[in-house]
Amino acid sequence: MERFILFVDTVSAWFGKAFAWLILVMTFGVSYEVFVRYVLRDPTPWAFDVSYMMYGTLFMMAGAYTLSRDGHVRGDFLYRLWKPQTQAKVELTLYVLFFFPAVLALMLAGWKYAGRSWRYLEVSVMSPANVPVFQFKTVIVAAGLLLFIQGIAQVCRCILCIRTGVWPRHLADVEEMEQALLRDKELFELKHYSEAVDVMAPGGPDTDPAGNARKRTDEDRP
Repeated sequence: MERFILFVDTVSAWFGKAFAWLILVMTFGVSYEVFVRYVLRDPTPWAFDVSYMMYGTLFMMAGAYTLSRDGHVRGDFLYRLWKPQTQAKVELTLYVLFFFPAVLALMLAGWKYAGRSWRYLEVSVMSPANVPVFQFKTVIVAAGLLLFIQGIAQVCRCILCIRTGVWPRHLADVEEMEQALLRDKELFELKHYSEAVDVMAPGGPDTDPAGNARKRTDEDRP
């Protein structure tokens, strides 16, 4: 079961990181549009279509990757107070009752929309450039499939946690700057706290050989 979780997490990470490069395409498109619109006074008819298709594709295809890293928003004001086994039981119930039905509905609806769009090779009505969008609607089905497979891996995580009482670790990955700063601060405090303990340890300049504090005399003063 752990091998299956690792395999699915790796696949989700590959797709998430591969489609993350669309940020550069979107940035280039928007930057180019700003330049030609406000400097050359010659706006493009396709920049808007490219921007929302790139962002939409990135958003959809990164969903499974975010789920594999436990990065989705959670109202944890009660969740964080529960034991891991209780958390796993609640998550397992929510996956069965809400997650899988919603993802299946997304896949079925996306299949219908994509199939209809491919039949007449749909183009965008947002601009006169007639940018094709049928391939963009196919992303709905692909994203739903990835989410469904990652959901199965999450269910396996819940089952393992219920059995062992410990959540399986996620793959190491990028983290928010706040988390990195907090970790560095904790390491800094632990390091300097241990140094302070060493200074105040028995046997220092203000203790006798037995470790008891001794009074300073005139000879100890500089």
